[in-house]
Amino acid sequence: MAKGNPAVTAMTAAFAALLISVSGCGQKAFDNAAQAQSKEAPVFEVDPFWPKPLPNHWILGSTIGLAVDSRDHVFIVHRRDTFSERNEIGAATDPKTGECCIPAPNILEFDPAGNLVNHWGGPDDSRSDYTWPSSNHGITVDHKDNVWIGGNGDADSHILKFTRDGKFLKQFGEAGQQADSLSAEHFAGVAEIAFDADANEAYVADGYRNKRVAVLDADTGELKRFWGAYGNEPDDTDPGPYDPDAPPAQQFRNPVHCAQPSHDGLVYVCDRVNNRIQVFKTDGTFVKEQRFAPETLGDGSVWDIAFSSDADQRFIYLADGKNMKIYIIERDTLEVLTSFGDGGRNPGQFFAVHNIATDSKGNIYTVETYEGKRLQKFAYKGMAPVSTPNRGTPWPADRK
Repeated sequence: MAKGNPAVTAMTAAFAALLISVSGCGQKAFDNAAQAQSKEAPVFEVDPFWPKPLPNHWILGSTIGLAVDSRDHVFIVHRRDTFSERNEIGAATDPKTGECCIPAPNILEFDPAGNLVNHWGGPDDSRSDYTWPSSNHGITVDHKDNVWIGGNGDADSHILKFTRDGKFLKQFGEAGQQADSLSAEHFAGVAEIAFDADANEAYVADGYRNKRVAVLDADTGELKRFWGAYGNEPDDTDPGPYDPDAPPAQQFRNPVHCAQPSHDGLVYVCDRVNNRIQVFKTDGTFVKEQRFAPETLGDGSVWDIAFSSDADQRFIYLADGKNMKIYIIERDTLEVLTSFGDGGRNPGQFFAVHNIATDSKGNIYTVETYEGKRLQKFAYKGMAPVSTPNRGTPWPADRK
């Protein structure tokens, strides 16, 4: 057999080695790029059987507050004056027009199994020590298991604090005060309160008429500090309607809808109509911001947030009531990983999802305002690679 040219053979071998090397490097680069782009996010499924039906022909009105306490009990607050007497509450009219239905008490408490275990709250003309808000808004359970609510009516310039069983403890501020974001005594349309347990401080999203975050001593209610957008001194001048093409607004627009401190010393503020979360240090120093669905007009996209229940609070869950979905956001980067939900009235869908909360097991709870009028639970199902920007209605896999 004739032997090949040694030079050609050597060149061929070298070329083959080069191809193998290039191929290996290319595959490695491809794998690295794919790994960099592949991220995981929490997965949820709606529990269509939670909570259990209410007794006494009770129904919910616009449900505008949600909290989870240290026992994983879920508290909600709704408005008893948001019903059509003609076709919703025939059993509550005078004269009665039917056997159903009756507005439930303002504050309802559910255990982890979805059982209604307590109910209380509402205006009481016999009480002179506190004033129930004309339009109650938001509910939060603090680190001592006390319940706080605000209000966004024209006369609501105060905060109420109760035990978890409904015993009145304190009122901060007086009802009937005008908007004044520089006030040390009163508020104006408090949307929600959140807590820093280590500092024993309450963070007030103040809110519907004021344009600030206010920080209080959680025992005395003393105002310790406050700030506006970018850490500026708040200005109550009306900035006009939101324009997605305009430069970023230097003040919050109404409402400032949440102010949530994290475990690592940051505060995440829902500037709802400006479609943005602004992040601050606890002293009000501005850190960064991110807009979400920035073309959204009207009610805005940033309604409420909750952190994932892991120690690092790795994810933010953002309730977007206008676009009817929940965003799952990487907290460090404020990057949207995916979302779930859609507009509709079936389980797992939303109409004006207003508030969001998590329990110790990582489950999500939501409530809906306007005509939504309900509470839903989304069970945590672990982590999975992100495969789509929106997972749609998170119906249980075994029932699809």
